[in-house]
Amino acid sequence: MSAARGTLFLVPVALGDTPWTRFAPAATQQCAGGIMHFVVENAKTARAELKRLEHPAPLRDVDIRVLPETNDAAALDALLAPALAGHDIGLMSEAGCPAVADPGARLVARAHALGVTVRPLVGPSSILLALMGSGLNGQSFAFNGYLPVAEGERDARIRQLEAESHKLDRTQIFIETPYRNERLFDALLAVCRPDTRLCVARDLTTDQEWIGSRPIDSWRRATRPELARRPALFLILAS
Repeated sequence: MSAARGTLFLVPVALGDTPWTRFAPAATQQCAGGIMHFVVENAKTARAELKRLEHPAPLRDVDIRVLPETNDAAALDALLAPALAGHDIGLMSEAGCPAVADPGARLVARAHALGVTVRPLVGPSSILLALMGSGLNGQSFAFNGYLPVAEGERDARIRQLEAESHKLDRTQIFIETPYRNERLFDALLAVCRPDTRLCVARDLTTDQEWIGSRPIDSWRRATRPELARRPALFLILAS
């Protein structure tokens, strides 16, 4: 008889500098503390996160492996080898929920292909938290990742998303590299129609958390939010 297989646990992590009690239930913290094998994006930040989660084992004794940049089946199989041998594995993102807008989805797909049980744990998703706090349509929404960097392409993409939002009554969600947040905010004010609603959600789950949601025309007359080098999400809904 073959040995029982371990489980791939999807372990959410902090969205910012905040104690684990602010973003995860005790059951998630306890489960993470019982895992000795982890697959992560960056080993250094993963160790810091395990320290935040108060992992009981010395971190030097925890097996931490980095997710490959490509969808290489052999490399993914090697990462899942502990589960095939009966040990649980934890998958961690750099922030928030693993495998959501995150390359960890490759490992999850491979786990399913190999018959490894996958269990997502409760924790923060910046995408859903921003949508919850926006007051925009939560029945139909799409996460669009990063917009193009080039100004012309970015503005064209904003217009496309706004038109789709109007046609489908769909909330469009996107993010930007923190040092380009202000440029994206300016582009939204310049490109979007006055009655399109824009939500900006910044520093979610931290002491600096701030969420503003209003029509573009109102944003143009309001005090600018502090966005430079701060993690933020942007959401629009065109009427």
